[in-house]
Amino acid sequence: MGTRAESPGNQQSDRAAHFQPGKELMATAAELSRIRVFPKDLENFCVEAMLKSGIRDDDARITADVLVTTDTYGVHTHGTKQLRTLLKNFRAGRLDSKAVPEVVAEGPSWAIVDGHYAMPMATSHMAMELAIEKARLTGIAYVGVRQSSHFGAAGYYANMAAEKDMIGLSMCNVDPCMTVPGARGKILGTNPIAYSVPAGREKPIFLDIATSTVAASKVFAARALGKKIPDNWLVDDEGVPTTDPSHYPESGALLPMAGYKGYGLALLVEILTGALTGAAMLHQVQSWVVDLPDPTNEGHAFVAINVGLLVPIQEFKDRIDWLIREIHEAPKAKGAERIYLPGEMEWERRAEALGRGMLLPDDVVASLTGLAEDVGMEIRSLFAQ
Repeated sequence: MGTRAESPGNQQSDRAAHFQPGKELMATAAELSRIRVFPKDLENFCVEAMLKSGIRDDDARITADVLVTTDTYGVHTHGTKQLRTLLKNFRAGRLDSKAVPEVVAEGPSWAIVDGHYAMPMATSHMAMELAIEKARLTGIAYVGVRQSSHFGAAGYYANMAAEKDMIGLSMCNVDPCMTVPGARGKILGTNPIAYSVPAGREKPIFLDIATSTVAASKVFAARALGKKIPDNWLVDDEGVPTTDPSHYPESGALLPMAGYKGYGLALLVEILTGALTGAAMLHQVQSWVVDLPDPTNEGHAFVAINVGLLVPIQEFKDRIDWLIREIHEAPKAKGAERIYLPGEMEWERRAEALGRGMLLPDDVVASLTGLAEDVGMEIRSLFAQ
């Protein structure tokens, strides 16, 4: 498990194909993407698809909440679009619908969880809940996970802690698609990291980022349109920055954000999620979107900080509210109408989605259409007005 694929070129070609639905699906998607969908209806659709695929009810409901919530934030690359490929991993035996995550080692303020390749969203939800529970007593807690797979958007789990008046951090390592300064080829994953901080009258401050300059999906989109890209997105086979996306992902690699800074942050995530948990690292981590026999063995890490044990919680929230107002009221750049805190755009999109429904991009609808065909459901029922 967790060994390097024998044919990385084919693996990367398959990764590109994953983001390019067929013409028939896209034709249907273009029609349906003009119809607003309410989050609860989308959640019910996803739960039904998972139940038809043999996923346990609790796991299905947690996973649907993770994915649909992410869609309401407007982060559609990590929302329900991912469910079809996730369920393909169960059918291929890379994930196990009967598995139950297990705490294999723990102390008062830490734990290591073996996911046993159960539903990764359910495993991650359980792990963050455990971190929150331990932090209630100890002030701060770390829970690491091994033998898991892609857990969706890291920000969801960080926000779980903020909902309990704690500061939350979450992160995971992924298969290599990013180079590092001075290297040639793919060395690290785009290892995402997120944090969320509770506030009082204001919404929590939360940030969810990959450690690459840009998401791979943006490179794929430029390639499909035949467009050039900025020279800080990608390097070629020689490790030299390029504006030509036509060779990626068969060759070349993404660049870390801010050079050495992004590299250093990605490496920290690799250590906290891989080295500390016993999960795979670097080239050992397998891609979850490619048809390979081995499980991915991704690692996750979750941290909860119980603010109320350090400082009265209302005092802390008042201070965060003050911080937010000070930034909002700072002098604005010429032409700027507003200064945003991390997460504000996502909270506003979510409020609109909950109140008015949301429009799903063509590629998301195409993926859901394919999922419906896979499990014998009718996609149009989701979009019935």
